[in-house]
Amino acid sequence: MIVRTLALAAGIGGAAALSQFPEFSQQYVQRLGGAVDELSRVADDFDASAHAEGLTRTQALEQMQGTEFVARRRADMERSFLRLERLQSDLQMLRGHGPFMRAYRVGRLSDRDIVARTWDDFAPAVPLTLAGAIFAALGFVAGWGGLRAIMAMIRRITLQRRLGGKPSKDAAGA
Repeated sequence: MIVRTLALAAGIGGAAALSQFPEFSQQYVQRLGGAVDELSRVADDFDASAHAEGLTRTQALEQMQGTEFVARRRADMERSFLRLERLQSDLQMLRGHGPFMRAYRVGRLSDRDIVARTWDDFAPAVPLTLAGAIFAALGFVAGWGGLRAIMAMIRRITLQRRLGGKPSKDAAGA
C-alpha cells in the first residue's frame, strides 16, 4: 500500500513537472532569439569597424594585441562569436517547432545563462493545451513507473539477501 501511494505521488509529481515543458521551452526559444539578436548586433558592429579599417573579422582580431586589456577584449570577442554561432544553430533547430520537436531536440536548450534567466522568470501554471496534457501524462507514467521500478529492484535485493541467494521469479513479483 505504501509503495502504491509513493508511486502515485511520484506519478503526480512527474505529471506536474513535465507538463511545464511546453511553456518553459517556448519561453527559452524566445529568450534564445533575443540573445541571438543582441549578439548579432555586437558582431555586426565589430565587423563594421573592421571593414572601415579595410580588415576582415579575422584580421581585426589578429591585430588586437599589445596590452593585456586588448588581449582580454580579443578573447571576449572570440567567445562571443563562437557563442553566437552555437546559439544561431540552436535557434535554427528549435524555432518554428512545437513542444514535441523541442522535446526531441532538448539538447539544444543548452545555454546555461538562458536556461537560468528563463527559469528565474518562469511561473508554472496548469497546462490547458493538448501538448501540456500529453506531457503531463508522460510525466505521470515516468514518475509512477520509475518509482515502481526502483521499489521492485529494492524489494528484489532485499528478498535476495534474506534468502541468501537468487529469488525465484514468483517471489520477486509478489
